[in-house]
Amino acid sequence: FGFWWRKSRIFRTRLDNELVPKGQIDTIALLEGGDGGHSEKTFTFDTGGNMYVNVGSRSNACQEEMRTKGSKGLDPCIELEKRAGIWRFNDSAPMQVQTLEMRFATGIRNAVAINWDPASNRLYALQHGRDDLHRFWPDLFTEDQNVELPAEEFFQISEDDDFGWPYCYYDPLKKQKFLNPEFGGDGSTIARCENAKTPLVGFPGHWAPNDLLFYQGSQFPEKYQNGAFIAFHGSWNRLGHDQAGFNVVFVPMKNGSVTGEYEVFADGFIGSEAIKAPGEAKYRPCGLAEGPDGSIYICDSVKGRIWRIVYNPPA
Repeated sequence: FGFWWRKSRIFRTRLDNELVPKGQIDTIALLEGGDGGHSEKTFTFDTGGNMYVNVGSRSNACQEEMRTKGSKGLDPCIELEKRAGIWRFNDSAPMQVQTLEMRFATGIRNAVAINWDPASNRLYALQHGRDDLHRFWPDLFTEDQNVELPAEEFFQISEDDDFGWPYCYYDPLKKQKFLNPEFGGDGSTIARCENAKTPLVGFPGHWAPNDLLFYQGSQFPEKYQNGAFIAFHGSWNRLGHDQAGFNVVFVPMKNGSVTGEYEVFADGFIGSEAIKAPGEAKYRPCGLAEGPDGSIYICDSVKGRIWRIVYNPPA
């Protein structure tokens, strides 16, 4: 079967070994958030007939006045009932309507990069973290802090997990979740964030993780087996600093756990030494795939280019 999303629906059709579908198109899931912020509905499948769908938040930090300097947060954040989480559906039943009872995990602002790891039989995703700590709260956060805060978080997701959005953000240097200023935080207060699940890895702020791939092939060297490749689309709001990200990184893993530091696997997509705005990037990584022979494919959102990466062992 082939699956795809459009606005607030996920569709399925039989492919029958053809590239162009010819059969009936079924609506599998009807979702919230078809319009407005974070409308993309990325999804993945486990081996037991379940489909896990990212329903991103509508807002940056669930403020009373959206993206407004000094505006407090809505507490409780009503978005969490229908958005900012992962919902689980049957992967073959038609016309399933999203309900709170189907929510698998919560407190995730927007997990564009989501995948099921067949090696560990677990769900993983990466969050697009919040923006504008300095712009909205200049008395609490400096421009330099805004560049790297908060982290883009790499999660292992189990049922009923809560990762803390919009109440919490993750500081990758202190390796701790702190209370967001919209809810009374000041950069050092933990409070309710003590109970929020922490990430496996905290990547630099605003890199925008857009795809996640667990390597199952044997073409690449042993260190890559069952590890995670992550495509970062690149930043837009690093406040006068050079934009960053625009790369593919590799995270070594074994049995579902991270075993070492991440490394940049593919770079140079922007086509220059540095850029001040994302529109200056020649290419922006946005998707990953693994071929039957173990090659890795990277796709770009600017010109639609696709690169194939193969391993040539030393002679």
